[in-house]
Amino acid sequence: MKSSRLYFGVAFLLAAIFMAHVGAAYAQPPVGNWNTPACPPGSTNAVSIRELPPEAAQTLALIKQGGPFPYRRDGIVFGNRERRLPLKERGYYREFTVKTPGSRNRGARRIISGAAGEFYYTGDHYNSFKMIGE
Repeated sequence: MKSSRLYFGVAFLLAAIFMAHVGAAYAQPPVGNWNTPACPPGSTNAVSIRELPPEAAQTLALIKQGGPFPYRRDGIVFGNRERRLPLKERGYYREFTVKTPGSRNRGARRIISGAAGEFYYTGDHYNSFKMIGE
């Protein structure tokens, strides 16, 4: 009886160590330099606010003045699950809706703000981003 408990205890400990090791391997970001901006100013992925839809300029102005925002979910944490923006700690990015004329819901357009003051635009619901320059 005592030896079977010891056996299960050791087996449990080994399984926990194995799972921690496997989980750590999967938790690593993909190879690449993820600490540099995905679309630095001056690159082909940068865009001026004048090149975006007029609704994006309105949303950006609301963000800079602190609201009020027209959509309940504006300002929520953007998780960057797609890893298309530079990797940062959770809570670094916030998302805001860019109104899409004729859409009955929030649509696909968003502005993502970073805690350091950078802004990104996506017109295709996080499939691609452009850094917004002034």
